[in-house]
Amino acid sequence: MTNQAETESPITVKGVDEEAVESNRRLFEGRAHLVVAALAAVYAGFHMAALNGLSISAMTGGLVDIPFLPVFPMETWNFRIVHIAGALGLGFVLFSARGFASGPANETRLPDYLAYVLMLPALFALAVALSFAVDIAGGVMWNGIDEGIKFRETWLFGLPLMVATVGAVLLSWADRRERSHFAFPDIVLAVCGMAVATYLIAIYGTLMRNSTGTPFAPIGISIAAVAGTILIMELTRRVAGLALVIIAGIFLVYVFTGQYLPGFLSAPAITWQRFFSQVYTDAGILGPTTAVSSTYIILFIIFAAFLQASKVGAYFVNFAFAAAGRARGGPAKVAIFASGLMGMINGTSAGNVVATGSLTIPLMKKVGYHRKTAGAIEAAASTGGQIMPPIMGAGAFIMAEITGIPYTEIAIAAIIPAILYFVSIYFMVDFEAAKLGMRGMRDDELPKLREMSRRLFLFLPIIILIAALFMGYSVIRAGTLATAAAAVVSWLTPYRMGPRSIAKAFEIAGMMSVQIIAVCACAGIIVGVISLTGVGARFSNLLLGLAEASQLLALFFAMCIAILLGMGMPTTAAYAVAASVVAPGLIELGIPVLTAHFFVFYFAVVSAITPPVALASYAAAGISGANPMETSVASFKIGIAAFIVPFMFFYNSAILMEGSTFEVGRALITAVAGVFLLSSGVQGWFLGARTVWFLRVSLIVAALFMIEGGIVSDIIGIGLAAGTLLIQRLVKPAPGAVLPVRGPD
Repeated sequence: MTNQAETESPITVKGVDEEAVESNRRLFEGRAHLVVAALAAVYAGFHMAALNGLSISAMTGGLVDIPFLPVFPMETWNFRIVHIAGALGLGFVLFSARGFASGPANETRLPDYLAYVLMLPALFALAVALSFAVDIAGGVMWNGIDEGIKFRETWLFGLPLMVATVGAVLLSWADRRERSHFAFPDIVLAVCGMAVATYLIAIYGTLMRNSTGTPFAPIGISIAAVAGTILIMELTRRVAGLALVIIAGIFLVYVFTGQYLPGFLSAPAITWQRFFSQVYTDAGILGPTTAVSSTYIILFIIFAAFLQASKVGAYFVNFAFAAAGRARGGPAKVAIFASGLMGMINGTSAGNVVATGSLTIPLMKKVGYHRKTAGAIEAAASTGGQIMPPIMGAGAFIMAEITGIPYTEIAIAAIIPAILYFVSIYFMVDFEAAKLGMRGMRDDELPKLREMSRRLFLFLPIIILIAALFMGYSVIRAGTLATAAAAVVSWLTPYRMGPRSIAKAFEIAGMMSVQIIAVCACAGIIVGVISLTGVGARFSNLLLGLAEASQLLALFFAMCIAILLGMGMPTTAAYAVAASVVAPGLIELGIPVLTAHFFVFYFAVVSAITPPVALASYAAAGISGANPMETSVASFKIGIAAFIVPFMFFYNSAILMEGSTFEVGRALITAVAGVFLLSSGVQGWFLGARTVWFLRVSLIVAALFMIEGGIVSDIIGIGLAAGTLLIQRLVKPAPGAVLPVRGPD
């Protein structure tokens, strides 16, 4: 049956649903693989059960009651602490701190031997944390003033924990093992993560939860938070690179040096005990970013893993080939459709580039695109998946959590901006293909659209997700129904999901979730700094001052900050940080909450294709073989509309579906026309002919008037476009023509 399915069409896309393996991820074998796979599956399954309030006892009517299992639904802070601790444990086991040894002879032994010693204080700290939980359960009134409690927290829990944490991090940097082997320093770090979680769950179950951020907080909370922060930043470095870690480090330094800085950067003096007692609460690490990663993000990672296990991703790309492959520059247009579909359920732009670009970029080069352009198209298209409703790469869920605006309202508001983004890329790609005289792919090179149409039922999980959301179901319930639907529709394909495939999907989800959870927790550190120091409010005052001179200048400054904060960071973290710093200032300017957050979100997303640090472009350059900086500049050019459209949210709210049906419809039509003119001006191709430079300028100006959306501006834009067309058709200036300039003589 599988062979028949694969020979129905000339092209069968393969590899899209294969899990990307990072260069520093360990690949275990034998029993080690089974153990780690089971841990990852249990971790993802735990979240699915917790989010839906499932328990073995409840499902069996109390007949089966297994001791020590968590009771669902869990208390919110406890759930988030376990969520982070599980990701830390799984992440340290999976991801190495450095490269792997090529063989047994190149392995380092000393760090492992030293790690055996460090395991003793790590286990001791864990045992002491458990003893605290037992004491509290026995009726001991915990507090931060009692000298006996303070001694135990400092010397019996805190000191061993910090020695083990710092020592194991340093040893992991020196340790080098083969890729299939465990590294013992990382096992120590996993135990330290468990000790932090055990202590915090025990103490936050007492009245001391209300003492955080005050001098009365137990010293153990601050020490546990320091260790937790170190663990989070180290795991983030391993899974997401140094960019976010450096930014978080700068913010942490700012906490203790802000009192010495001038102007709006000046911050009140604060002790390390007070800061760290508050940073591991819902004002920081356990705040909005972790709230979203522990609910919506991991749920949709599980959904994506089920789609991946049932090979629906390959169908998405095959369908895109069948629908768009015949158009000129076909593979580039396939990249737009496929990356939009895949990117919507993929949490990172760079990850989406790797998933779909490995197929589309070589095909783009084959039909005539320069390797730089091929990589840039894929990077721009993959980045757009983050603003494609309904899932929007989890960005919509963070926005809903931060703003309190219903998710469905955010998803509806995102429709026109997403259309404009992808229409713009389509025009840019099409005009580039027209200039180069490219053809589409031949029919015998493509899947048959009729055959693809017979499998449209594979879109059912997405349709059920959208329908459930707009029928009023919660995001959790809608995501769960869509996940179940992905398993059900797989039974109509050669890739039926049975118990083994479902377990594999949960395993994939557990491993996929580590990066985004670490990133969200690290972003929570930054959010905590902003919350405690008040720098966000002072930034708002700075924007207000700029707005007195020019509101456009204030918006431009906000754009630069949002892009700068997002450079080198995954989308979710980029938006979470920018939303804490930039969005409040925009709201202070009188901009509606939804508009302000969409403005910030858009620029946080496009930071992935903005030079000099463009993660999506760099990932695409790695596949295409082009220069990374040239690719990032080309992707910036292709996605140029994304840098203009957010300003139009401010001038024309109908683009965010705010207004009458007529106003929204007119805004859509004129904005699409404006994007067409903008693409024509940037690419130098207008209605079937190359365009001279001064007509390109005229088209870009006309585009800005059309995108702005007012009646007068639309008339001006239409007039400029018509004038440009008349000059092009009647005067027919040569592409290299210049305007003659004569002096008075």
